[in-house]
Amino acid sequence: MEYEDKAGRASKPPSPKQNVRKNLDFEPLSTTALILEDRPANLPAKPAEEAQKHRQQYEEMVVQAKKRELKEAQRRKKQLEERCRLEESIGNAVLTWNNEILPNWETMWCSRKVRDLWWQGIPPSVRGKVWGLAIGNELNITHELFDICLARAKERWRSFSTAGSDVESEDASFSAADREASLELIKLDISRTFPNLCIFQQGGPYHDMLHSILGAYTCYRPDVGYVQGMSFIAAVLILNLDTADAFIAFSNLLNKPCQMAFFRVDHGLMLTYFAAFEVFFEENLPKLFAHFKKNNLTPDIYLIDWIFTLYSKSLPLDLACRIWDVFCRDGEEFLFRTALGILKLFEGVLSNMDFIHIAQFLTRLPDDLPAEDCFASIAAIQMQSRNKKWAQVLTALQKDSRDMDKGSPSLRH
Repeated sequence: MEYEDKAGRASKPPSPKQNVRKNLDFEPLSTTALILEDRPANLPAKPAEEAQKHRQQYEEMVVQAKKRELKEAQRRKKQLEERCRLEESIGNAVLTWNNEILPNWETMWCSRKVRDLWWQGIPPSVRGKVWGLAIGNELNITHELFDICLARAKERWRSFSTAGSDVESEDASFSAADREASLELIKLDISRTFPNLCIFQQGGPYHDMLHSILGAYTCYRPDVGYVQGMSFIAAVLILNLDTADAFIAFSNLLNKPCQMAFFRVDHGLMLTYFAAFEVFFEENLPKLFAHFKKNNLTPDIYLIDWIFTLYSKSLPLDLACRIWDVFCRDGEEFLFRTALGILKLFEGVLSNMDFIHIAQFLTRLPDDLPAEDCFASIAAIQMQSRNKKWAQVLTALQKDSRDMDKGSPSLRH
C-alpha cells in the first residue's frame, strides 16, 4: 500500500485540505506572527494602513509586557530587600537579647530600651527563655515535681484504659474539687489543637508532649482540672520551651489572677473583669461601644474565647506569639488592650453589623490579619480612664462588688 503506518496497517490518504495545508509556506506560530507577518501568497496583501496599525498594536503590546516585567522585577526586589532587612533585624535582636539582656535580666528587663525591643517582637530563638523569665516561677515548681505529676497522670490513664465502662460510674463519685477525671477530656481536645499544623494530633511529634503537660496539670491542680482552652496555651508553650519548662510556665501562667478567675469560672470576678473592660471600651471607642450596647452585645460573647486561649486560637499563630510577648511584659492588662485594639481595627466594619454578624465576626476573625496593622491599632488604645489605670479601675470595681449585697454584680460600674 502507498500509505501504510509503521505497524504495517493501511492508513487513510490525506484529505485535500491536508494537502493544501502542507503546501502552504505560511504557518502562524504566534500572535506576533499573525500581526506582523505578510499574508500568504494566495490571499490579498494587507493594506498599508492595516499593516501599520498592526505594527503599532504589536509595539504597544511589547511596551506593556516590558512594563509588567519591570514592575514584577521591582516587586521581587522589594520583597527580597524587606526579607534581608527583617533577617538582619532579627539577627541583631538575637545578639542583643543573648549578649546584653538575658545575662543581666534583673536589671535590664524593665528598661525603656528593652521594653521598646520587646514591643517589636521577641526573636523565636530566644522567645522561650524570655517567656520563662517573664512569667516566673512563684509556685516553685521543679522538674522533679513535674515528673511526679506526670507519673500520677499516666497511672490514671492506665486505670482508664483497664476500667473500661466502669470509668463513668467512677468519675461520677468524684467531688467537684477533684477533677482528675478530666484527663479523658484532654484526648478529645488535643486533636482540635492547631489542627492545620498536624503536629499535636495523634502520631504528630508534639502529641505526647501536649498530652503529658495537660495530664500532669490535672494532677497538680485537681481543684481546677482540665478546662477547654488550656490545650492551646500549653501548645504555644511547647513550641517554645522544653517539656518540663513548658509545664512550669503553664502552671504559673494559669495561676495568675485573670487566668485563674476564668479557668475556675469565678462568675463574680469574671463580671468584674468585663466591667473594667467596658470602662476602657467606652473611653476609647464611644461610638462602637454605643452600637454594641444598642445591639445588646456583651463582652462575654467574644472576650471569653480570647482570654481562655490567650488569642492563640483566634489569631494567626505568629501574631498570637507577638501578643504573648507583650502579655508576658505587661500582664493581664495587655489582654484587654489587645481586645480593644482588635475592635478599633475593625470599627468601621463592626459599626454596620447587627448582633448576629458582630458575634460571628468576632468569634471567627480573619485568618490573614496583618501583625503590623494589629499592633498599630493596639498602640492607639489608651489604658487610662479619668486618670485611673487598668489596675486601679479593676481594684475599685472589685471593692464595689464586695460592698454590694450578695448576688451577681452588674456589668457596668
